[in-house]
Amino acid sequence: MFSGYMGYYILIGVIGLISSLVSSKLKSKFAYYSKVHLRNGMTGAQIAEKMLADNGIRDVKVISVKGQLTDHYNPVDKTVNLSEVVYSHANAAAAAVAAHECGHAVQHATAYSYLTMRSKLVPIVQVTSSMSQWVIIGGIALMASGALGASGLYVAIAGLVMMGFATLFSFITLPVEYDASNRALAWLKAKNIVTPEEYKGSEDALKWAARTYLVAAIGALASLLYWAMQILGRRD
Repeated sequence: MFSGYMGYYILIGVIGLISSLVSSKLKSKFAYYSKVHLRNGMTGAQIAEKMLADNGIRDVKVISVKGQLTDHYNPVDKTVNLSEVVYSHANAAAAAVAAHECGHAVQHATAYSYLTMRSKLVPIVQVTSSMSQWVIIGGIALMASGALGASGLYVAIAGLVMMGFATLFSFITLPVEYDASNRALAWLKAKNIVTPEEYKGSEDALKWAARTYLVAAIGALASLLYWAMQILGRRD
């Protein structure tokens, strides 16, 4: 069993390394495009407010929050939360982030199907994601000891189902994030908010942001498949 767990730790280590490299690249991209100042002088807050207005959204508030890359849209209180460096600055990176988060607000206003599905999964994943691995390990331990008959297998499968919800959440997040970026870039271009050079910077920044979600989804799937093989390999 110890060697099996070692394989899991190696898998997590590799995924963690890739995630770290992508996150590092994302930060460097945003730092670089933060130096590409917008000719129109619009700050992230102003861009967000204009995109909301252009889409007929009047009940969403744009606010500033502390931290770096802490930008998000909150569907509960209908707020576009922009980090300080995005909210008050006028550059290609700020334009990309502000428009992207407003893309989520547009998704919410138009009942975008994948966003609706993800929202429904949030309370389930909040409960199951932190305990799924331990439930699986507990089930495998019971299977190895032969105690309680087949109950160990059932416990392990229950943990696998719990982990499956988190994996599903990660994959549903992908179209949500890519669609928000596509909406943002289409609006930035259609409304001539950015010049062609500034647009390229915004597009590149959003591509790297999306890759962080892609790595997370692949990592979640890899973990799910790993534990599935561990359980199936012990059921006899």
